[in-house]
Amino acid sequence: MNLPRDSRAISRLLSAALMAVPVLALTSACGGDDGRGETGAIASVPGTPSVTGPSGSASPRRSGTGDKGAFYDAQLTYVQCMRGKGGVKEFPDPKLSGHLDWTAIDELAQKSGTHPVKGGGKEHDVCGSERTAAMMLEPKRDAQKDYESMLAHAKCMRDNGVSAFTNPTMSGGNVMPGGDPSPASPRIDVRSPAYKQARQACEDRLLDGLEGRQ
Repeated sequence: MNLPRDSRAISRLLSAALMAVPVLALTSACGGDDGRGETGAIASVPGTPSVTGPSGSASPRRSGTGDKGAFYDAQLTYVQCMRGKGGVKEFPDPKLSGHLDWTAIDELAQKSGTHPVKGGGKEHDVCGSERTAAMMLEPKRDAQKDYESMLAHAKCMRDNGVSAFTNPTMSGGNVMPGGDPSPASPRIDVRSPAYKQARQACEDRLLDGLEGRQ
């Protein structure tokens, strides 16, 4: 399911701020740039993104500080907050991996017109500390595999008609999602039948935990 275009812009900006993961250095670059970043060109990205805690102070996101059990428990605490203080009674359980169920969350967004995780309602703020705690306990990810997964997804989206969909980039230990080249003023209509068809065709390119980030 898809978000209103303004919420999708919020999604891209939020994902760019939060997609910091430990990185395995790229040992080689692909040749030939077709003008859409096909070389996987490195972008200039701040070295240590941060998330905002309940007091408004910024703290680094430390992926890899928790095991799967701790991560799942923290996500469940976040889910329970969303159902309680957030008032989103149908907010779905996390998957067994601990990652959020983005398919079900996006279905809720389509029903309500706002997105309970990516902004647009009070629930985005009242459960911010629980969301931050869960993100900081996410088990360590393989940044190289995440990058390759997002790159394959971006190429698939273009192959299926979404020509403006950009590649992810890596720099300074961070993976920056691809997608709309201008999230603040979207060039991609995520509500169009063509986009929905491409998204469905390419959803299996994204590894678990990357859904909703690109």
